[in-house]
Amino acid sequence: MSTKKVFTWIFKFALLSLLYFPLWIIGTLAMGDMVPNTHSEPGLINDTMAMLLLGFINTALIIGLIVSSRWYGWKLALLLALSYYGSFTFMTQIETWYFLGNSTLSPQLIPRLFLMGLSIPLIYIPLAVLICNKWKKRENTMGDKSMVMPFTQILLKLGFLAIVYMVIYWLAGYFIAWKNPELRAFYGSPGDIAPFFAHTLERINNSPFLFLLQLARGILFAIIVMPIIIGSKVKPWLTALLVASLLAIPHLVHIMPNPLMPAASVRLSHMIETATSTFIFGLIIFWLLHRRHYNLKDLINRNEIEHKE
Repeated sequence: MSTKKVFTWIFKFALLSLLYFPLWIIGTLAMGDMVPNTHSEPGLINDTMAMLLLGFINTALIIGLIVSSRWYGWKLALLLALSYYGSFTFMTQIETWYFLGNSTLSPQLIPRLFLMGLSIPLIYIPLAVLICNKWKKRENTMGDKSMVMPFTQILLKLGFLAIVYMVIYWLAGYFIAWKNPELRAFYGSPGDIAPFFAHTLERINNSPFLFLLQLARGILFAIIVMPIIIGSKVKPWLTALLVASLLAIPHLVHIMPNPLMPAASVRLSHMIETATSTFIFGLIIFWLLHRRHYNLKDLINRNEIEHKE
């Protein structure tokens, strides 16, 4: 890359970073005065530094998703907006609704949380596509034929991913988040932690909807990142990192104070739990959905496809 291009991209990153912060703040105005008046413990780092860090990370992620795509214009802006909103707002606020709907989250605030995340996908992402010079098509890029899968294979993979996500979610939840006694108390289970299998059976009996919800979320996660996988024109390992980052980065917001989750240790446990589990799951989604597989052996052996072609 020439020096001119380097400085051009530094300028674009700086410009997009400056645009990100006011649009992010505009989105938070959707909550109005409905935020609970609860004292929240300080975040992991200074609030200003946390906002800057999250803004820069999100800007870099969006730029990466834009420049790695073979799509252009409104198609790119729309599909990326859907993927971004799905990961950063829809999937995270479903969890907020389920776990906090009967505690710190008022019914009136729930729809505002879903509205809060619209400013970035609806306004910022189209601007970012334009600034990254991806509005007008400048090159012809063909899709990878190996990504075309029979419908039955897609269904089987989505079903498998649903189960995998539920397993990853449950293991991370118990062995990372649930080990924190302050977190257990926050969710109404104070005292000593129950053994893993006893805890699992108790939840299956008392909260079966939780497991159905996580099965559905596993499928939704896969659908959300499909446009990123299908539209990617970069090397598979880089696409895998982008997909995993798209699912994991939303959870870094726990470094900031949150009146819905006032205790800093609870937020930290959740951040470690959700960021690691979704990152791993993102890699698995990519592995299964980035191309057609002809048999079980082909799942782990790329050379198998060469014989089929």
